[in-house]
Amino acid sequence: MMDKIEELRRKREKVELGGGELRIRAQHGRGKLTARERIDILLDEDSFVELNPFIEHRAVHFGMDQVEAPGEGVVTGYGKVHGRLVYVFAQDFTVFGGALGEMHALKIARLMDLAAKNGAPIIGLNDSGGARIQEGVVSLDGYGHVFYRNSIYSGVIPQISVIMGPCAGGAVYSPAITDFVFMVEKTSQMFITGPKVIETVTREKISAEDLGGADVHSSISGNAHFTAPSEPEILEEVRRLLSYLPQNNTEDPPRVYTKDEGDWIEELAEVVPVEGTKVYDVHKVIQLIVDQGEFMEVHAKFAKNIVVGFGRIDGHTVGIIANQPKVTAGVLDIDSSDKLSRFIRFCDCFNVPLVTFEDVTGFLPGVKQEHNGIIRHGAKILYAYSEATVPKITVITRKAFGGAYVALNSKAIGADQVFAWPNAEIAVMGPEGAANIIFRREIEESEDPEQTRKEKIKEYKEKFANPYIAAAMGMVDDVIDPRETRKYLKNALDMLRNKRETRPPKKHGNIPL
Repeated sequence: MMDKIEELRRKREKVELGGGELRIRAQHGRGKLTARERIDILLDEDSFVELNPFIEHRAVHFGMDQVEAPGEGVVTGYGKVHGRLVYVFAQDFTVFGGALGEMHALKIARLMDLAAKNGAPIIGLNDSGGARIQEGVVSLDGYGHVFYRNSIYSGVIPQISVIMGPCAGGAVYSPAITDFVFMVEKTSQMFITGPKVIETVTREKISAEDLGGADVHSSISGNAHFTAPSEPEILEEVRRLLSYLPQNNTEDPPRVYTKDEGDWIEELAEVVPVEGTKVYDVHKVIQLIVDQGEFMEVHAKFAKNIVVGFGRIDGHTVGIIANQPKVTAGVLDIDSSDKLSRFIRFCDCFNVPLVTFEDVTGFLPGVKQEHNGIIRHGAKILYAYSEATVPKITVITRKAFGGAYVALNSKAIGADQVFAWPNAEIAVMGPEGAANIIFRREIEESEDPEQTRKEKIKEYKEKFANPYIAAAMGMVDDVIDPRETRKYLKNALDMLRNKRETRPPKKHGNIPL
């Protein structure tokens, strides 16, 4: 028996060594950790349990029958984060460059099935050169099995992708389907076709970093939600995100008890200028209201005119959405519509209440926006809010004009509670524009057009651009003192804790993608 045990020890040691000492040193030389080192940082100490370490490939062509691939180039298993179960796979770049083959994919697919059956998040640490070419079409079939599970388990368990090296070709589609994508700055890239292929086909010259690096995907394409300068820092951000999320779609997010700092917040009376033309940073509003001022922003570098992310109110996770007046006056455009809609749908999948801070003049005008489909993209916001059945609360902090007012969780599309600050302006359009249209003839025919215009703007404001007209019609539940906003939100969220709302039976809706 001892001989067998010794044989087991040697085999396990070989698997744990991956591609061997030379390739591990090369990995470290690139400023990257190994698959197992990453898992150790991500998970609670001594909690990792490996699965299928001895799986081997079945390829025989191109000399593959003579090639060993310890662990099949991917480490799979389960462990804990903050004491809660998670499943994790980490591609091992020291073995075949982490390339995905038939059995590599099988390990990931089996892990995904286990995660879904047991209702726990799955985290993929991606570091791969793509499909294993020597295995031919079966490697592509392997990708298909992974993509299928990404799609079927979407909305069932949280799925998180961490890009920690190259991710090219078909490999990028799995992260794109998952809920959140993390990238390490300077050492991770994603692209469908690499720089060399692009140069061959289009004669465009570009580096891998400029084509698909973390900065590009977090600020331009919107494919990445979070970035960090180093691997330990990005893995710590994954742990932080998980602290806000439930295990699966049947559970509520965990409650985190913190010291109650009181619900009267004096600074809220001053943080938002009454004058609609003055800018401010909505992050200050959010940080004053959430527990301990802690807010985890999602897509912080992308579509900055809208702010989305996770915070807590009275210990409970909430998804926060807010217009950002300091960026293009907080108007909605194509990118912000996509960013906002996807965040709403994630929160609805996983029982995270939505709190919207509204200060919006409308959708961004312009030929480029119209031709690129702002109608379709803006409609996603309407669809997402209407579809969502989680508690939905809106606070109108200043402006709420036109179709954007309707889209941002108005009572008409299903808001449970709508509060407005006393300085709020709720109207079809801004007073200046409305006065120019409604009173155009009077202004033109008056002896002092500019003075008449000012008088008519004031008249329009008094009649329409205030919260009391909307409150009188039931579109606003209450006009509140800004300093009491946290108290009203706590009470509303507590009241809505057991909210139940159903939709007509259907296979699924058809969101305007």
